[in-house]
Amino acid sequence: MANEVSLVDDYVSEYEGIQAQMSDPEITGNQDLFRKISKRYAEIQPIITANNKLVQAREDHEAALEMASEDKEFADEAKRLEAEIVQLEEELADLLAPRDEHDADDVIMEIKAGAGGEEAALFAGDLAKMYQKYTEKHGLTWDVLDLSESDLDGVKDMTIAIKSKNPSRDGAWSKLKFEGGVHRVQRVPVTESQGRIQTSAAGVLVYPEPDEIEAVDIDEKDLRVDVYRSSGKGGQGVNTTDSAVRITHLPTGVVVTCQNERSQIQNRARAMLVLQARLDQMRREEAEAEAAQGRASQVRTMDRSERIRTYNWPENRISDHRINYKANNLDSVLGGNMDDLITALQTHERQERLEAE
Repeated sequence: MANEVSLVDDYVSEYEGIQAQMSDPEITGNQDLFRKISKRYAEIQPIITANNKLVQAREDHEAALEMASEDKEFADEAKRLEAEIVQLEEELADLLAPRDEHDADDVIMEIKAGAGGEEAALFAGDLAKMYQKYTEKHGLTWDVLDLSESDLDGVKDMTIAIKSKNPSRDGAWSKLKFEGGVHRVQRVPVTESQGRIQTSAAGVLVYPEPDEIEAVDIDEKDLRVDVYRSSGKGGQGVNTTDSAVRITHLPTGVVVTCQNERSQIQNRARAMLVLQARLDQMRREEAEAEAAQGRASQVRTMDRSERIRTYNWPENRISDHRINYKANNLDSVLGGNMDDLITALQTHERQERLEAE
């Protein structure tokens, strides 16, 4: 309890300091700096709000107890406040629990068709539609950076930037970080004339987006940069200039492309941002894998080749294999209603973090 009080005091001091900074003309005139402190302000605000409510409830409870002997209504009010205090204490404890430091961040998502040919590309397209609908429901923006389509309008490879419209403690990463891994589908493909159920897969990569392009710190000698004309379905050219950019990071072999911006300069800048995010995520996962040795399970798999979820069309069932989650509402989930699934994953992650303390 003493540690919790001390932690709250630290947050209160930081919050008051940020409030003072946000009225400083030197800071308000610097957009990048102001955006950073506004983001931190939004992260801390729920803790301050919950603590203020708790302090007020305790004061009101004490006053109600003093008056309870003279008026029964105050005795009833004291009982109501006791229950409210317990609820607020639990809410504050949850807000103070260990968190992923990137939960407030925006994300880069990549969706790639796996084994299964055209059917895998169509499934990857279904995943993209699912995520887009989910982000729209949660007030997130969806910005396609690169897209390679199949002949039947499926997705061979797609890169998206997903951002919060306003700073928040629970940003895009807090909701979508669990989606990285191999997604398996079981259904009758549109290309199947015999009506046989087939299995195919798509891969999803998700990683926090760096705060700013200027933060990219990569040695130019480690890069190979190729430029080419943007292409559509079947490799058809859709641009008359070499504006698309492909960057290969030679030490790791990571390749990123961007072709949806209007100029080569813009595409290169976005590609560098995606490359930085990919390299940062690789370093984080290596560190997490080392720290996780000896633990029986992980909420987010460190092995990208491991199947994390199955989408069974004939049974309208979705199964997440990391937490043994099953639900027969696949049609609803594909419509962007992923809240129950993501809440279950968040709850599991929170419990893992508490047990690791």
